[in-house]
Amino acid sequence: MTTHATGPLAGLNWLKRGINLGRHNARAVFGAAAIMMFVALLPSVLQLIVSAIVQPDANGAMAIAAGANLLSIVILSPFMGGFLRLIDATEHARPASASDIFQPLRHGGDAGRLIGFGLLMTLYYVIIGVALITVFGDGLLEWMTKVMTLQQAAGDTPIDRSQLPAAPEGLGSLLGLGSILFLFLSGVYAIGFGQVALGGRPVRLAMADGVVGTAKNLLPILLLAILVVLASIPIGLVLLVVLSIVAVVGGAIHPVVAAALVLPLYLALMVVMYVVMFGVMYYLWRDVCGPADTQGNGPPPPASSNHHQIEL
Repeated sequence: MTTHATGPLAGLNWLKRGINLGRHNARAVFGAAAIMMFVALLPSVLQLIVSAIVQPDANGAMAIAAGANLLSIVILSPFMGGFLRLIDATEHARPASASDIFQPLRHGGDAGRLIGFGLLMTLYYVIIGVALITVFGDGLLEWMTKVMTLQQAAGDTPIDRSQLPAAPEGLGSLLGLGSILFLFLSGVYAIGFGQVALGGRPVRLAMADGVVGTAKNLLPILLLAILVVLASIPIGLVLLVVLSIVAVVGGAIHPVVAAALVLPLYLALMVVMYVVMFGVMYYLWRDVCGPADTQGNGPPPPASSNHHQIEL
């Protein structure tokens, strides 16, 4: 299986198609997104519970957060694979329901392979992050520990800026280079995970496909990132205003009413974000790694729903 180079405006195309995702089977797509959203909340809830019980210091809080992130990868990876397969089914006009998101957890569903890819990518993130901190982040960990300690001591009270320690000198270089590498690794993750979930590729070959595919499509991936950032600013402001108005109106009646009005809107927004995000991920993978006749705007031809089992 080979990777393809797309045009410079492909990033705009991926975003547009991600926004339009669900038109073929909205109940399945949005229902599955809602399931995955609630599953994604479980590690965070567990982290809050453990932190409330243990009441750790700054180092302990970072350790608990790292454990929650690791648990999130293990739990979410099969659901992400199931969601991508569900999207592929709807785009190929195959029968699909929201419960199909559980397919990787069933016998022969490749949950182990999906988790393996997620853990391997996380390992690369850690290795690259440690390398960047070693070169550019002298004093960064000590600075972060001091800031977290001040935050814990302040509680709900805002931190006095005069108490904040000075940021390390290499922080700007670290953030700039880290952003570039994060963008590249995001492309590797999207393409490689799609290869595992949909392409039937072993983890090591899917990782290679992700690296090569991202290198061939740096320009459209960069354009996609710029579009997301630019669009998130006005959209975020509008949503903030809407949620604030709803909260004020509901709060005038009772705080419980405000929460009852804002929470469903917030959850609905998160579901929409999941649909768009994984839609972009799917179309990126399909244009870079899919057959030539499934690329572009046209609907893909019918395909078999069988998933080939390829050993790692």
